[in-house]
Amino acid sequence: MIKKRLQRFSAGMLALVLLSSGAFAAPPQAQVASDKSKETVDINTATAEQLADTLQGIGLKRAEAIIAYRDRFGKFYSAEELTAVKGIGANTIKRNRSRIKIKMVE
Repeated sequence: MIKKRLQRFSAGMLALVLLSSGAFAAPPQAQVASDKSKETVDINTATAEQLADTLQGIGLKRAEAIIAYRDRFGKFYSAEELTAVKGIGANTIKRNRSRIKIKMVE
């Protein structure tokens, strides 16, 4: 009985020390990612790398598909048009609405 209490006390103290030391703090990448949420990207002029870096749920392959679609069919007039690209759905658009911008420069 005393041995179990001592083990629980030791485990609790260890957890307290780890928490107070910052051992469970968010890694630097996670903190940088929150800054990226303020970035925007023009889907009519961005490179595949820029699209992949800025848009959530869009990797390099999907970004390349966006570029290929844009090259074949012309510029996008709304964010919703991205759903015509295979693999991009309404939820992806909704999640990235604040990051997507469209400049209408002729």
